[in-house]
Amino acid sequence: MVKGCMLWTGYNGPLNNANYLKSCFSKPYKFFIHLIVHALSHRKGGYDVMRDYQMNMVTAPVLNKKYNFSKIVFHYMKDNITLGSKTWIYPRFIQMILDHAYPDIEKDEENDLLVITWIRKR
Repeated sequence: MVKGCMLWTGYNGPLNNANYLKSCFSKPYKFFIHLIVHALSHRKGGYDVMRDYQMNMVTAPVLNKKYNFSKIVFHYMKDNITLGSKTWIYPRFIQMILDHAYPDIEKDEENDLLVITWIRKR
């Protein structure tokens, strides 16, 4: 199903590799794949190369199939904790969990490292 979806989305690279290149997809799907890889990937770099599980994450929405995204996120969060990594993965996801669990927590927006500001162009 994944390989068929890759062909349907215009992939023009080798289909039997363990890694798939984002640059080999047609232009409309490059952006979608970029979003999936950056938002739901546990990687700290190398965002042009996708692994097979990431291609599953792309295939499910393209083909309108159910997929358990939270299972993948929690699996890699667990691996990150148990391996003793000093780098947090999914920091925004963790912040959302904390905001939901503790809605009244006091926030220091002047010293917060993850402040998102919107710049409006005129």
